[in-house]
Amino acid sequence: MGLRRLLRPRVIVAVVAAVALLAAGIGLAAALSQPAPLTIRDVHIPAVDGPRDNQHVVIDASFFTPPGSGRLPAVLLAHGFGETKDSVRLQAEDLARAGFAVLTWSARGFGASTGQIGLDSPDYEVKDVEQLVTWLARQPRVLVDHPGDPRVGITGASYGGGISLLAAAYDHRIDAVVAQSTWNNLATALFPNGAGGGPAGGVFKRQWAGLLFTQGSVGFGATAQGSAPGQGQGSASGQGSGSSQGSGPGQAGGSAPGTGLGQGSGTGQLLPPGGAGRSALCGRFQPQICAIYQQVAATGRATPLAISLLQHSSPASVAGRMRAPTLLIQGENDSLFGLDQADANYRAIRRNGAPVNMVWFAGGHDGGSQETARVESLTTQWLRRWLAPGHPAASAGTGQPGFAVTRVLGFDPSSDQASLGIATASSYPGLAGTRRTLVRLAGPPQLAVSPAGGAPASISVFPGLGPLGPAGLTFDMPGQSAAFTSAPLSSPVQLTGSPTVRVRVSGAPDVTLFAKIYDVDQAGNATLPNQLVSPVRVTGAQAGRVVTIALPAVDHDFSSGHRLRLVLTTTDYAYATPSAPAVYRVALAGPGVIMPSDPALTVVNGGVPWWVWAAPAAALVAAALIVGLGRRSRRGDAVPELAGVPLEITGLTKRFRDGQLAVDDLSLRVERGQILGLLGPNGAGKTTTLRALMGLVRPQAGTITIFGRRVHPGSPALSRLGSFVEGPGFLPHLSGRANLDLYWRSTGRPADGAHLAEVLEVAGLGAAIDRRVRAYSRGMCQRLAIAQAMLGMPDLLVLDEPMNGLDPPQIREMRDVLLRYAADGRTVILSSHLLGEVEQTCTHVVVMHEGRRLAAGPVAEIIGDAGALMVGTPEPEHAVAVLRAMDGVEGAETHPDGVLVHHDGVPPSTVVAALVAAGVPVERVGPSRRLEDAFLALIAAPGNGGGVPGDGLARPPGSDLVGSQGSTP
Repeated sequence: MGLRRLLRPRVIVAVVAAVALLAAGIGLAAALSQPAPLTIRDVHIPAVDGPRDNQHVVIDASFFTPPGSGRLPAVLLAHGFGETKDSVRLQAEDLARAGFAVLTWSARGFGASTGQIGLDSPDYEVKDVEQLVTWLARQPRVLVDHPGDPRVGITGASYGGGISLLAAAYDHRIDAVVAQSTWNNLATALFPNGAGGGPAGGVFKRQWAGLLFTQGSVGFGATAQGSAPGQGQGSASGQGSGSSQGSGPGQAGGSAPGTGLGQGSGTGQLLPPGGAGRSALCGRFQPQICAIYQQVAATGRATPLAISLLQHSSPASVAGRMRAPTLLIQGENDSLFGLDQADANYRAIRRNGAPVNMVWFAGGHDGGSQETARVESLTTQWLRRWLAPGHPAASAGTGQPGFAVTRVLGFDPSSDQASLGIATASSYPGLAGTRRTLVRLAGPPQLAVSPAGGAPASISVFPGLGPLGPAGLTFDMPGQSAAFTSAPLSSPVQLTGSPTVRVRVSGAPDVTLFAKIYDVDQAGNATLPNQLVSPVRVTGAQAGRVVTIALPAVDHDFSSGHRLRLVLTTTDYAYATPSAPAVYRVALAGPGVIMPSDPALTVVNGGVPWWVWAAPAAALVAAALIVGLGRRSRRGDAVPELAGVPLEITGLTKRFRDGQLAVDDLSLRVERGQILGLLGPNGAGKTTTLRALMGLVRPQAGTITIFGRRVHPGSPALSRLGSFVEGPGFLPHLSGRANLDLYWRSTGRPADGAHLAEVLEVAGLGAAIDRRVRAYSRGMCQRLAIAQAMLGMPDLLVLDEPMNGLDPPQIREMRDVLLRYAADGRTVILSSHLLGEVEQTCTHVVVMHEGRRLAAGPVAEIIGDAGALMVGTPEPEHAVAVLRAMDGVEGAETHPDGVLVHHDGVPPSTVVAALVAAGVPVERVGPSRRLEDAFLALIAAPGNGGGVPGDGLARPPGSDLVGSQGSTP
């Protein structure tokens, strides 16, 4: 079907009607997608817990159900540490609309729930959840498998993720689990050791522990009032927590049997004896937890009691009982609960034969992209898979990839955010990967000082605040680290998992180090992936000991040409370090670092709703109609007689919609090898002219040809033009080289056609080309923008204000760049307000004012040979009197630079001789009429017909004064 037939009225009407129907359908779909009304019931559920099942609490909960009366599978939705049920309300509503009966609750010690915080203890929080499951089994809207056994799943993040795993391990009525950003072993999470050996020899996460304890005891922004909320209210009836000072059935907290952590115990002396003082110090924490924290925070070392309590509240303690289908979602930006914690949970569940999938997402406790919509979608899909009535058997698979990783694919300048993609594989390989690559490191043995008191400390991350900036704030204190670096990578290295390296340490019986791998680009900029470090404590190292260090698990692409740098520091802001000063000796004990990866991971695109595609399709149909209706045959684009002329503009006219006449009948011609300066005050039409010759502005009249081809949007002639108009724009987190490479690839032209090496030599960027653009000066950004315009070495280069904002040395360097570029017969057109630089740089100029051309020609012709003479003398009044009496001199007056002489053809030598004969000292003499003078004279008298001032010619408006000889064609 031809275009003419497509544009028949009936066809157009039919298409427009179809587009309207499609738009109406989209609107109807949007209306139908409005949230359905939910039933939300606030309830207070009594629970009995404690090691002896004699403590009564009241759990503040909310029950969400969608419209209808049928039975539904249920979901227990847990909140994070320091939060309440209200923090997960929106997710609860979404799950209810997805067809679940959802119960949210505030854990004991939080919100309006009574009791004290037990850190997801099986004796307290886990028992509370068991009774919530029983409560659900009694609800008429909840589907039950057996009497007292509801069809129920559980999900939560961080503190909520821990209770999800623990509750499902203790209560096998729970049928599915989604645990996000949580722990496997709370002891190893808070006392990690990358050299192995367990939490007893681990390094204390002092900052994270302090933040969590503060949040649990008084909250951020809260003020302790002498007693924590929810304490001492109610009675043993279960309608509230009993007095925390008593014992027996009404007791809300208290010591676990055998812990020895009551008020009179050995460690109890850390707590104030009075109830008010203890409450202020401990808030809503159970006394034994408070006492343990105070002791650990003071010493920086894990005690046996601390390890026992933390492990008791960990899924690791019930690893053999974790049999529910589980989706583990762990953050890559997480210095609290790293990927290693999720890996341990995965391996435990896998050993039990239960279905389990692993997801690494771009967020975590340290920020990043939390991918909320995707995470909640994965959660809903997993719960529906295992809870829906008649769901397939476990042998049918999980319905999701076994392993998914969020990867940074690039940078979106429109949102100033990273562009993310999802890589998936059918199975999770573990932190050792399925392929291991050795990257060799080099460096001599080095000494590293551990300062007294551990201060000042190196910085890797600020717990809870993340990297503090796009590239992160990392700093290794001088003298406190040892570094070992690889050669530039000959090919990219993808890291997915935990790298390992062998080192030898000596110098002290107990050595504490922090190991990390940097990604170092060609300019030396170092990036610490996800701001993660691996704390290491090595004992018995006085005479030397070799250890294998497991570095932080990450997913990171090390680009070709980059280096890997292993750094071991003696301090880190986030951790406790020894207070006594020491000097360690650190050396490599192996060839390098082992980098695991999983080649099976493939980046995939996520699905989108149908209307996301339908709306652009409708827009494309409408655009096709508009283009079709406005299309005109472009015949005669080629002008063979101008094939060797870089640029010819004839009768160019552009008027904007507001009536402004930006360009008025402009004509000019530029020859090979010329550097043309386009001059004019603001609003003269310079930028509009440049945009028109680039095909960005459609003029009302006139023609533009580049090397014999007429210019229009999409014209082939534009392939021979390079341009820089209205300021540089680059991706600041990339190097200059990466920006140029990205730009050139976007053109779709062959890589070898960029002539990058030649461009860099002409532009003179030097080593700065491999630095990140955010570190560039204004001059370097301008020079990089011109290098981008030069890519492909176009025959015609168009630059708008290339010297704007540069200092004098940078201006001179820019002038040299342009002169070098035009030296080989290429043509440069530039606009500028710096007339002195134009005079030194350009061979020709065009002066514009109010859209019209006032003058055009070689610079020397515009300036002219006649005119005034400037005489420098310390006696200007005497000189003026002498000169006014001379024959042939029209006049003379004083000037800030000396005496301005209107000599009317009198030779300068005669003027000087007369002054000297009259006893007037002469220091300097020269022509006063420079380009600035000519420019100001032209715009002051714009009605001169476009002729060059002083040449006595009146040229027709269309004549060419920019030709190589300054003559008309």
